[in-house]
Amino acid sequence: MAATLRDVAALAGVSIKTVSNVVHDFEHIRPATRERVRAAIDELGYKPNISARSLRSGRTGVIGLALPELSLSYFAELADAIIQAAERRGTSVIIEQTGGDRDREIQLLASPHRQFTDGLIFSPLGMGNDDASYLNVDYPLVLLGERIFAGPTDHVTMHNVAAAHAATRHLLATGRRRIAVIGAHQDEVIGSAGLRLRGYREALAEAGIEFDPALIAHTTLWHRANGATAMRELLATGVQFDAVFALNDTLALGAMRVLQESGRRIPLDVAVVGFDDLDESSYCLPALTTIDPGRDEIADTAVRILLERISGEAADVAPREIEAGFRLVQRESTDLVPADSPVV
Repeated sequence: MAATLRDVAALAGVSIKTVSNVVHDFEHIRPATRERVRAAIDELGYKPNISARSLRSGRTGVIGLALPELSLSYFAELADAIIQAAERRGTSVIIEQTGGDRDREIQLLASPHRQFTDGLIFSPLGMGNDDASYLNVDYPLVLLGERIFAGPTDHVTMHNVAAAHAATRHLLATGRRRIAVIGAHQDEVIGSAGLRLRGYREALAEAGIEFDPALIAHTTLWHRANGATAMRELLATGVQFDAVFALNDTLALGAMRVLQESGRRIPLDVAVVGFDDLDESSYCLPALTTIDPGRDEIADTAVRILLERISGEAADVAPREIEAGFRLVQRESTDLVPADSPVV
């Protein structure tokens, strides 16, 4: 017979409530107790009984995850991290794609499918700050991304400006002074592209380097093909540059291919930095220096605070905005760092 909460509690020597709290990863549990309960769960092979839970509590034990597109590696890896974070807490995940279309995103928020889930983690791409009112829903909702700020829900995001500033400073520390940007969005202020471009410009200003709009290559979606196209267009202008800051790793991979086809050596002629720390960035040639934006932390935090809303634990807590930590991951695409350069 399948192990029950009671079986786990007996083996761990704790109450059933304590086991439930550990399964849902609630805070205020002593580390030794948490470890003992998890060991008992592993030993017994305990799996939460979602049907029984639903009958008792009116909850399904399932949360929704809405993302723009899983064909983009960042969102695929984010989805994997969210699924793992949910499974650690005995919760399942249903994934929906919006294509980054504003109308589809708004429809999804009001979809009758929401009754089959306890809450939603939502990463919009088409909606913007003017659409914040659509987030006033009657179910627990956690927002991801950089399209809407100061909305009515919990929001987990990343340090876009500071991380882009660090990426640019790193290139400056290698002696580069003509740093091109791949992936800017025309006239965007709020959003990943606008915020990362702001961090880039702040780092240049801090170093006393004048901003040159000729070094900015605009794209639409952040796909490899668009990174390659943007780099071809930049090269065709004849503008001189000795480094590239691609606003995500996928753009960087496309741009690097074109740089190599043109005979430019990375990093000897052009140093390259990306953003996202995708798995494949460790294995391309040369391996890509990039920003790890705290994807695992974003996933874990989003699941944790959504479950706090679902359980009622955070019922009286005002909407929270949480930024995950980031770090620069230095690899071969920028490895010509002078010995006296400061560490970023």
